[in-house]
Amino acid sequence: MSIFERVVEWVVHLMDLIGAPGVGVAILLENVFPPIPSELVLPLAGYTAQLGRFGVVEALVWATAGSVTGAWLLYGLGAAFGAERLARIAERVPLTEAGDVHRAVAWFDRHGGKAIFMGRLVPGVRSLISIPAGIDRMNPVTFTVYTLLGSALWNTLLIGAGYLLGTQWGVVESYIGVISKVVYVLLVLGVVFVVWRLVRRHRRAATHAAGLPQDEHD
Repeated sequence: MSIFERVVEWVVHLMDLIGAPGVGVAILLENVFPPIPSELVLPLAGYTAQLGRFGVVEALVWATAGSVTGAWLLYGLGAAFGAERLARIAERVPLTEAGDVHRAVAWFDRHGGKAIFMGRLVPGVRSLISIPAGIDRMNPVTFTVYTLLGSALWNTLLIGAGYLLGTQWGVVESYIGVISKVVYVLLVLGVVFVVWRLVRRHRRAATHAAGLPQDEHD
């Protein structure tokens, strides 16, 4: 039996056992344990609602409650770690410095709300966006509101798709899977770009310290 089939079997059993709250439990776990993908759980919940085992609104409410609870767990993890500890680590890591962390926190101060809302709609980012929010100690009300709005929209789209597609609910997971792959590629490219910038900065600093003329192309 494949991992996909095992997850489906477990989610179906959970929803059979406790009904719509099972959707909330599955989504809560999805936030902290990504191998349980929401793009599988939510359409399946929509299909199950179509079968009449629970209401579609009930599924949406429980899914959103699970999303917010899971987001707060990761927020707490980020808050426990803290920006200052991260800055101290950055000072010890080659090519990085504490200022990088402080600039990232300043950016999150300015754009955090939009980042949280949009992040909830991006596969592969939905869960992780809570950690920098915690590191930044984002206003709890702001964090909760944007998490609630973004998660509710995501949950509505996927549960609604599963409800409308019925037995073809699995199509949603395949399409979202393609989007996820694109997002992962973009994230890797983003990391490569950041590393390139850090290396270039390090080379400039080394050249300046040595009193050598800088390469015009650096």
